[in-house]
Amino acid sequence: MEILNSIKSYLDAFFAFKAYIMLPLIILIIALIIRMRIKDALLSTIRLAAGFAGIFISFDFFVAQIGPAVKAIVELRGLNYPVLDVGWPPLAAITWGSWIAPLSIPLIIFINFLMLSTGTTRTLDIDIWNYWHLALPGAFVLGATGSPVLAVFAVVLVTIYHLKTADWSGVYVEEGVGLKGMTVSPLSVSGLVPLGVTLDKLWDSIPFLKNLSYNPEKKGTDPGLLGEPMVIGLLVGALLGIAAGYPAKEILELSVHIAAVMFLLPKSGGLIGEGMEPVSMTLKEKIQARFAGKEHLYIALDTGMLMKHKSVIITGLILMPISLILAGLIPGNRVIPLGDLPNLISVISVIVLVHRGNVIRGVLTGIPLVAIYLLISSNLAEIITRLSGSVGMEFGNDQLITAFTDGGNPVRWWILRLFQGNLFAFILIPVVFGMLFLAMREAKNRENKLYKD
Repeated sequence: MEILNSIKSYLDAFFAFKAYIMLPLIILIIALIIRMRIKDALLSTIRLAAGFAGIFISFDFFVAQIGPAVKAIVELRGLNYPVLDVGWPPLAAITWGSWIAPLSIPLIIFINFLMLSTGTTRTLDIDIWNYWHLALPGAFVLGATGSPVLAVFAVVLVTIYHLKTADWSGVYVEEGVGLKGMTVSPLSVSGLVPLGVTLDKLWDSIPFLKNLSYNPEKKGTDPGLLGEPMVIGLLVGALLGIAAGYPAKEILELSVHIAAVMFLLPKSGGLIGEGMEPVSMTLKEKIQARFAGKEHLYIALDTGMLMKHKSVIITGLILMPISLILAGLIPGNRVIPLGDLPNLISVISVIVLVHRGNVIRGVLTGIPLVAIYLLISSNLAEIITRLSGSVGMEFGNDQLITAFTDGGNPVRWWILRLFQGNLFAFILIPVVFGMLFLAMREAKNRENKLYKD
């Protein structure tokens, strides 16, 4: 246990760095190890760091703008929900504050290389910061059952699930944003691909819906003003300001602020792609030389690189006011989305790419997903609150806390309930495997078409 505590203290120091510092440093080290020219390695790293910093700055500003508006809406409408959405930070704290973290990192790396060497995955996940997504189910299982063995098995299961869905996400990243050899690292994004593919097939089977399309990224089409994320941001800002009872001056200010964020996100996302692509391609060549016969390998990275896709941003933005409306309508919901609300842009990103950039389908898929987030984040509020308190994140007055999207993630909920012996979770097993099969088959079909063309 003393060894684990020592490792944990080093991890605490390591993860004290912001993600936009830590990840570029890791990339720089990798770039030098694979013998990129120092100039190219430095330029790639600086672009990557600047792009991620731009994403973080934009989202921090975004939260600062919409947070007061959402609170004003709650007060004005007399809404009273006992659970506070504080976003993902307590979940990361739960993970890194648990002794499961120093075990999880080498375990995840070992599983990744084992699956690469055996050909059971094509993804190399170098985004160590986002390993907390994979370790969190272990922390949940440990907190709920007290069993270290079950906690470790939970990490193993969710890591395998993530690497496979990351494999299938890669083709959509290449199709949608043109980044070859790249895929997404957060489980909260890659893990939703089976749901996205399943609902895409459902929309295809409905005569009226299958022909509806709005894709501002599609070549040869002119979506007009509504094809610009800035314009959608302006409209959503005005809608939130009016709902919050703001005076005209504050409505206009909120509208312009959100429009500005919607302009900056694609620029920052594009910078991440520019920085990461040369490193990714060089790293792929080295890995393919090491694992002979392995083609179409993917490097997993955070979703910031997808923020340059207009459909991704517009879909996430449209879903924000929809989430607030659904929060007031769904029976059993105990939370108003707040801290995790902007995260909708990230978590919906690959689903939008699965739908070929069709915003209408993205929103249609997002509506049941938001309902799931609300119910699960409400359901897990007690365990999240308890485990957050155990690592020193207490909010006083017996306040229940959760995270709307990351705390409501259906994959983590399913894993937790499985290891608790929940009957409904076991009933879902054939459903999950059916969705996984659909996702695997669709990714293969899209790959065949992409590489054939």
